[in-house]
Amino acid sequence: MQHKSTLCVKYYLNGFISCDILLFVTSSMNLFSIKDIENLTGIKAHTLRIWEQRYNFLNPKRKQSKHRFYDNEDLKFILRIAYLYNNGFKISRIACFREEEIKKLALELKPGAENYDIFINQLTEASIDLNQERFEKILNNLVLHAGFEKSITHVIFPMLKNMGLLWITGNIIPAQEHFASSLIVKKMIVAIDGLERPEYNGERRVILFTPKGELHEIPLLFMQYMLKKHKVPHIYLGKNVCLGSLQEFCHERAFSQLYLHLITNLIRCEIKEYLMRLSDMFPDKEIIFSGSTTCQVSCMLPPNIRALKNNEELMTFACNGDN
Repeated sequence: MQHKSTLCVKYYLNGFISCDILLFVTSSMNLFSIKDIENLTGIKAHTLRIWEQRYNFLNPKRKQSKHRFYDNEDLKFILRIAYLYNNGFKISRIACFREEEIKKLALELKPGAENYDIFINQLTEASIDLNQERFEKILNNLVLHAGFEKSITHVIFPMLKNMGLLWITGNIIPAQEHFASSLIVKKMIVAIDGLERPEYNGERRVILFTPKGELHEIPLLFMQYMLKKHKVPHIYLGKNVCLGSLQEFCHERAFSQLYLHLITNLIRCEIKEYLMRLSDMFPDKEIIFSGSTTCQVSCMLPPNIRALKNNEELMTFACNGDN
């Protein structure tokens, strides 16, 4: 019989407490294979096995099949080791430290100008632990250290990718991913509100949205932040917008570009088909899309549609509308 522990969590949605959720977390959850650990830490499985044998630490549990598996505490421990190792500590030296010393060193070691791994690791830890106070403290320190834009592109996006991997492999519950996302959304809304509202001048005006079924809002909020920073007039429709509502809204409003971001393919049709419908609906407007689904569209698209495939193209679009 599996041991169950009860955890009462305040669930936040866009910065507002929506409900109390009672989570029953079984001991079978949050178990990682050695391949999961490799994907999350960047340390090859072969290297982990060598460290285990040579230095007699990182001792994983074993299934009846003798395959290694790791739990939450193991993951956090290895994330700290990876951070120290990637910042110049020899593994032979790390192996001599006690676990508490490794934790203390990882927390105290200041990241270099272009080293954001410590923030990714710490935010991932805080998300797994559902520790709001620690998450917000780390996020505030990150923005102070790196600025808002690099915080999002160099830390938040990679961290959310890690969280997505953890969710896909069944190693976190949805509340843990939603916990992190809602706190990030709250921070982004504050940053957006702190910018001066652009005045409508010139021909460029952007409408931002995600299609019906696409619920990931953070990349869309980041584009709103960048447009507002560069004083580009825009209208933010938000996530989960159906085509009928979009067409009705745009019918009598002046705009030049539609921007949408797609992460998941839950819009009940092929990405190409959806983009073609948008092109037919708005033939005289430019349609720009970004997100992981850009790699799924390899065929020729109408001339009024283009994809933004990396952060540099996103930044250029936000600044002047070009690729």
